[in-house]
Amino acid sequence: MFVIIGIAVVIVSVVTGFLIAGGNLVLLLQISEFLIIGGAAIGSILISSPPVLLKKILAQLPLLFKGHSASKEDYIEMLRAFSTLFLTAQREGLLAIEKHIEAPEKSDILSKSKSFIEDPVKRDFFCDTMKVMLAGSVPPHELEAMMDAEIETYEIENKPVSETIGRVGDSLPGLGIVAAVLGVIVTMASINEGAEAVGHHVAAALVGTFLGVLFCYGFVSPIAANLHHLVSDKVQELIIIKTFILAYVKGNPPFVAAEMARRTIFSDHRPTFQELENALRGKK
Repeated sequence: MFVIIGIAVVIVSVVTGFLIAGGNLVLLLQISEFLIIGGAAIGSILISSPPVLLKKILAQLPLLFKGHSASKEDYIEMLRAFSTLFLTAQREGLLAIEKHIEAPEKSDILSKSKSFIEDPVKRDFFCDTMKVMLAGSVPPHELEAMMDAEIETYEIENKPVSETIGRVGDSLPGLGIVAAVLGVIVTMASINEGAEAVGHHVAAALVGTFLGVLFCYGFVSPIAANLHHLVSDKVQELIIIKTFILAYVKGNPPFVAAEMARRTIFSDHRPTFQELENALRGKK
């Protein structure tokens, strides 16, 4: 939602300022400049990115408009689901939770955390780790190393998406200059057509520079920054899950494990101690 609002604010601000200054919007509709800059930018992505990275870019761009930060309620639901699951394991043994781990979507415990179930990254991270625990006794330090390796792999795998888009954004002012230079070439070729024609061609050339700078700082670079935050938020969510699992494996009761995980949640969405306690005890 905020991405859409931000795009609208950029467009409205630029267009309104241009109109107030006495500009004519028709002058900005230079299809050739859009084609040169946009086509060259897309081509540079194709040149610099392997097919796997292109798929990741296409998969992550829609997430910009869905929002990617879990809310306080999402965290409370997830920690409550984990606590209930581990309490079941304490009472009935680890094998009693195997059905919940094998089919989390059908679990009457884990399915209560909608944000967890609908996120394949978090769901698979938790369930795959639990399957290792169910398969045999794994020392806590080995389990921690395994989870750290997966988190690091996720970060390394997804960082190039924002980095690639950021590099394209950085190149846009240069591509705008390319478009402007081509416009100047056209201008010089039509120098004998009169001042009006020359003025029109010069204006078109300057639009290329304008579009390159605007697309860079107004759209593409902010999108790259947003995607970077998306990956960082996901990494932190995996750390929260890791903290909960490790705390339990080291012998802490589920409530203490939930409290340790709570403290790794960013302060913007971290529930208070009392809020978490009430949720785990079933109080409103």
